[in-house]
Amino acid sequence: MSSIELFGTVFGVIFVAELPDKTALAALVLASRNKALPVFIGTGLGLTVQSIIAVVAGSLLAKLPVQYVQIGSGALFILCGLLMFLRKQEDEHEEAAKVPAGFWRTLWMVFAVIVIAEFGDLTQIGTAAFQAKYHAWPIILSASAAALWCVAAIAVFVGNRAGKLLNPRVTQRVAAVIFTVIGVVLVIKSL
Repeated sequence: MSSIELFGTVFGVIFVAELPDKTALAALVLASRNKALPVFIGTGLGLTVQSIIAVVAGSLLAKLPVQYVQIGSGALFILCGLLMFLRKQEDEHEEAAKVPAGFWRTLWMVFAVIVIAEFGDLTQIGTAAFQAKYHAWPIILSASAAALWCVAAIAVFVGNRAGKLLNPRVTQRVAAVIFTVIGVVLVIKSL
């Protein structure tokens, strides 16, 4: 397989696998409640870090006990969902007067959420499997990262637009339910 074919294959597989993924959904939800640029950069950097980890780990990452990783990820999503659902709502005047989270705070918060959510993810394992098979880390890393940044851009764009159209209280409740459902599904799948 040529370098261009390998790049296209890795990009295509990772892009398609990440589109319906929990990480893309997390980026979408985060973009509905925060400014788009720090969410996009934090998401992209978090996904790139996970691609680097996957490439470095190679075939070893694929041997990790997926069940435990899924249970941990599921529990994290359930916790985030419950915290979002239970979070005290301010009245509209307080919320309007509230200063939005700063650029760097938002970026690092999103980065941390994405890095944690992506551990043991299908795209991370897929990237590791490509590396284990083809031993071409520069091509695999760049293709995987490019695909993940593209999905992040789509998720952030959609989430940012939805956040401007929807009531923040409704968005928070919907996000809480989605995060909880994802967490429950991850835990059930691993059992």
